Amino acid sequence: MTSPEAAPQRRNKAFEETHQEMIETAVRLISETGVEALSVSALARAMNVNRTTVYYHFESREALIAAVKAWSSEQLARAFLPITGQEERIDHITRFVLEQPELIKLWIEDFVSAGDIHDSYPHWDALVNGARESLAAEDPDHPGDAEVFCIMLLTSAIVGPRVFRNRVAPTQDAESIVARFRTETQRLLRRGGLLKP
Repeated sequence: MTSPEAAPQRRNKAFEETHQEMIETAVRLISETGVEALSVSALARAMNVNRTTVYYHFESREALIAAVKAWSSEQLARAFLPITGQEERIDHITRFVLEQPELIKLWIEDFVSAGDIHDSYPHWDALVNGARESLAAEDPDHPGDAEVFCIMLLTSAIVGPRVFRNRVAPTQDAESIVARFRTETQRLLRRGGLLKP
């Protein structure tokens, strides 16, 4: 016999799993057809559920897109967690940018719009504080502007690989682009004092 407390936990787990599956399906749909084609109806069709089920999880198309933006921010933020090495983090961002161009467009749109940067990039403070310490250690008399330096890093990491693939080397395979960006990102980080030789 099941205890009364067990039933809600199963329901919550199923809700969370379905919710995550909806976000991941929306990500796939955006990657395949672009954000303009994403709708509650399209998501319902792709998941073989009715629209009411989708509305149970997301009150509107805008709420669904906000969840997708949050998911993409989490994927990018994972690259800045200290649990992996720097090369792996650089590679993760470059691959994500190359593999998810439509999501990156959403993320960039959100990133450049007005509002608190923490909403688009939750690890902002840690990144700036690390840069500030490194820049000050390198040149205590002229430590540089850590916030501007970090914006330059993020912009080059998020926009650079797509520009390179689209405009410079459209026939180059993803792994070659990842390797090239790893090398130059590390060079930039060394020059900024964020990566020791």
